[in-house]
Amino acid sequence: MKYNELVVNKNTRPSRKGRGISAGQGKTAGRGTKGQKARTGHRKMPAGFMGGQRAIMQAIPKLKGFKTLHDKAEIVYTDTLNELKGNIDNFVLAEKNFISSPYVKVKILSRGELKSKIDIETQFASKTAIEAIKKAGGSFKKAAVPMRAKKVEDK
Repeated sequence: MKYNELVVNKNTRPSRKGRGISAGQGKTAGRGTKGQKARTGHRKMPAGFMGGQRAIMQAIPKLKGFKTLHDKAEIVYTDTLNELKGNIDNFVLAEKNFISSPYVKVKILSRGELKSKIDIETQFASKTAIEAIKKAGGSFKKAAVPMRAKKVEDK
């Protein structure tokens, strides 16, 4: 038998604090005398509590407004679509470098004059942009953002 193979059973009970002077941990129960740390509940201070001093969340100035969790749509103007023809979707717009990636939201806005007949399938378009597309003989259809293809792992 080796020293590290010894099995020792703990035969002590948990100490019962604050059960009288003769119990060893009576009266103040090892907390000293008075003060914040001698009181009940002192271990459950709220996050940012600084000992009664003004908390850091209250001391720091707040920024106005808020940050949205949603990605903003990338904007494409109707006058830039004149060089395109046929069916247009996110992949065509990304290929022609009108948007950064085919997997982003796209909004078509009206600017200038649209001359070519195009059928657009994107996520958003303004009312005036839809009117301009229809006036040129095309159509607008709302489509979901394309999802990225998932990588297949070989096992």
